[in-house]
Order: sequence, then structure tokens, then C-alpha cells
Amino acid sequence: MAKVNNFERRKKRVRYQLRQKAAGRVRLSVFRSGRHIYAQLIDDVKGVTLAAASTVEKDTKGGVKNGASIEAAKAVGTRIAERAKAAKVDNIVFDRGGYLFHGRIKALADAARAAGLAF
Repeated sequence: MAKVNNFERRKKRVRYQLRQKAAGRVRLSVFRSGRHIYAQLIDDVKGVTLAAASTVEKDTKGGVKNGASIEAAKAVGTRIAERAKAAKVDNIVFDRGGYLFHGRIKALADAARAAGLAF
């Protein structure tokens, strides 16, 4: 039970800090499960999702062997960056949720930066 509570506390702390520093920028929110990784661009001012990408999609699923790998996270990162550019979004804030910034989360962020997103 303590592990879940610690995760929720980290998540709230991260979101609070993002709200303080976001200045109206779009948020790139990341969720990872044991099998997949998901990313979505959220405009908190309007309350809408602008773009989303995940390893559940057929295009991404065919390119990677496992949805819970670093290679899959890199593919999702490049895909969300492409969709962000199509939505005319360049400058974002990265919301890692309660996850630590390493492994799949870091791989997704690095791939999104390499594909042209600024954060």
C-alpha cells in the first residue's frame, strides 16, 4: 500500500511543479504499464488532448517486438513528436507522472527531443 501512496504523492508533486512553471504550454503526459507505453499532448487551458501515441497502435506494434521495451518507447517518442508538429506544437512541458526519469520514460523523452520537441 505504501508503494502506491508514494507513487501518487510523487505524481501530485510533479503535476504541481508543472502547473507552477508551465506558463500555458502544452503538457506531454506519459503512462507506462507492464506491457505498453502511452503518451499524450494535453492542453490544460482548454482541457483537450491534442495528440496521442502508444505501443497499442498497429503501426507501432508491427515495428517493435515488445511494447514494454526501450525501443518501443523511442518509437512512441518520435511518433508523438511528429504528431505534435502536425498540431503546430513545438514547446512543451514533460509530465513524467510518478515515474522516475530513467529507462523507458527517459528513452521516450530523448526521442521526442531528438525529433524536434523543445522541453
